[in-house]
Amino acid sequence: MNAKTKKLVIKPSSRRKPGSIALVLLDSGFRRSDEHQVNQRFPNLAGLLILLLLAACSSQPPAPVEDREVNARVREPASEDSAGVQVYSLQNPAVKQLVAQAKGAEQTGNLDQAGGYLERALRIQPRDPQLLQHMAEIKLQKEDYQQALNFAVRSYDIGPRVGEICSRNWRTISVAREHLDDTNGASDAEARASQCMNTRPKAF
Repeated sequence: MNAKTKKLVIKPSSRRKPGSIALVLLDSGFRRSDEHQVNQRFPNLAGLLILLLLAACSSQPPAPVEDREVNARVREPASEDSAGVQVYSLQNPAVKQLVAQAKGAEQTGNLDQAGGYLERALRIQPRDPQLLQHMAEIKLQKEDYQQALNFAVRSYDIGPRVGEICSRNWRTISVAREHLDDTNGASDAEARASQCMNTRPKAF
């Protein structure tokens, strides 16, 4: 073999099928391509690259959804029982925008970001029962049951005490107490939730 220095270079071939590689042996005055040798040495290289790309894509976690317990035990029954009775406080445009952003973050499962938006909204309107209750539900989904209880109680204390918000207050309190091993308190709160709906006129 010639004693001259040789370099081994692997590079994509522009004239070959996708996935094929040309092996070029370089020295002074000598150049040779040996695609057959590379195909023998790396027969599954293209397939391996595809598998690596698929693995990288599949490693991205799916976007989580809202916590089912909050929907099933707080929001849905409160909405169904309220019969359209809803008493909401007025919110300025900045708070409305922050609430919309919080809902969007919550729907994608980013509870920390949702809580951050609500914290900013509460700095603007600290005595808004809707914001306090929404924060309680975020804490419930994060399994911070004591904070969920605290926010729901604050919302009820300054809230309308009637209609959907009232029901969500007590249902949140019930779920939080249940997780805090306060069985009697949870049952009492569940009963109080039904009292928020005593607003329908009796049928003639």
